[in-house]
Amino acid sequence: MQRHTLSVAAFLCLTGCATIRGWQAHDTEELLVAAGFEKQPLDGAETKLDEATYRIVRRTRDGVEQYAYADPVNCQCVYIGYSKEYAQYRRLARKRFIDYEDIWDRDGWGLW
Repeated sequence: MQRHTLSVAAFLCLTGCATIRGWQAHDTEELLVAAGFEKQPLDGAETKLDEATYRIVRRTRDGVEQYAYADPVNCQCVYIGYSKEYAQYRRLARKRFIDYEDIWDRDGWGLW
């Protein structure tokens, strides 16, 4: 019985983590598109994207600094941007964070 309970608990935790990762990826991808990143299909030709999975990594391609964010599960795509788009993404992400903070800090009680 205990073994079954632990299996169910582990399954629920892993499913919850995957759901949260999906929400975070969607949120990040919205900001990337708003900042001007280009969405491209993920194909076998892309290299070194393991490190870019669900996080933005800087890389150099043909002597040009480039930023990549790969989502192999949800959209099966990679978002590519350059210094200008990355700077815009950072501004948008900072603004979104401040907006969320304002919602939760209102009167010290957040939404309650």
